[in-house]
Amino acid sequence: MSGDPSAPTAEAVRALFTRSDGQYLFARWGRPIAPVVFGVDDATVAVFKGAIEAIVTLANHRMAETDPELGANLMVFFLREWSELTATPNLDRLIPDLAPLVARLEEADANQYRSFRFDEGGAIKAAFVFIRMDDAMREAAAETIALSQMVQTIVLWSDTAFVGTSPLAILRRGGPALLKPEIAGVIRASYDPVMPQMSTDPTHALRLAARIGAAQ
Repeated sequence: MSGDPSAPTAEAVRALFTRSDGQYLFARWGRPIAPVVFGVDDATVAVFKGAIEAIVTLANHRMAETDPELGANLMVFFLREWSELTATPNLDRLIPDLAPLVARLEEADANQYRSFRFDEGGAIKAAFVFIRMDDAMREAAAETIALSQMVQTIVLWSDTAFVGTSPLAILRRGGPALLKPEIAGVIRASYDPVMPQMSTDPTHALRLAARIGAAQ
């Protein structure tokens, strides 16, 4: 391992992909990302597309205009209330048990939710991102929201990975949010061609950490 302080330990990497039930589960995108954004103006769409391009470039992955199977495989929805989801035509075909999900999100007073779909090999083939514009979201810059969501969508992180913390850092008050170097390193190593697209083996974290250290 490198002596670089931004290089996470193998234990820290393992924690990022160990779920609350104790299972280690990693997955990355196995196909080019074809995004579409709903519910905001063209300027915000452009901000989101810029954030997607930045994270995809970091990962050395690819984007596409369309996905041959799904059309768009990354769908981002901005909402005022979670109840809007049940009123969206055909969304229940994409999101199983939509009504109970909406009820849970309302009860939790959540302001974001992400749902993933996987191919036969376990790689990510689609993701659905829902953002409810509550007071906290309205106070955040569009660039910060976009970068945060795309970081959390480029790989399948643990459900506890960013509880009480953020993958982003703000270096000065009022300044732009930046991706933390250690998280950038994990993303970059995750897309190394020699690494698997999906893994449930905790030793995967050792391989990730080794590649992060070698790169630094």
